[in-house]
Amino acid sequence: MSPQTRLAHTRPRRHGSRPARIPADLADTATARALRNYRFQRRRAVVTVVVLTAILAGLPILLDLWPLLDRLRLADIPLSWLALAVLPYPLLVVVGVWHLRRAEAIEDSG
Repeated sequence: MSPQTRLAHTRPRRHGSRPARIPADLADTATARALRNYRFQRRRAVVTVVVLTAILAGLPILLDLWPLLDRLRLADIPLSWLALAVLPYPLLVVVGVWHLRRAEAIEDSG
């Protein structure tokens, strides 16, 4: 075991995922702004995860409810297969860019 690993194992660990409360005397410091940004971005991330889940779980459900796409073909490939194989990736990129812009807007305003 390397000395750094031994040192890391001897340090006390802080359990829990919540950041500490911001003391009143630190309310205008960079640390307080960083904690505020972290909290706002975490809330926005929850919305992004819900949207991603809706896309990834909703697309197969939508295709199941709309069986016409199994009979339509493009280059002898069912349109439903193309929708499952190709459509999610551009949607994921769009959601990723949307999330990044929202996260950067939080940082710019804070």
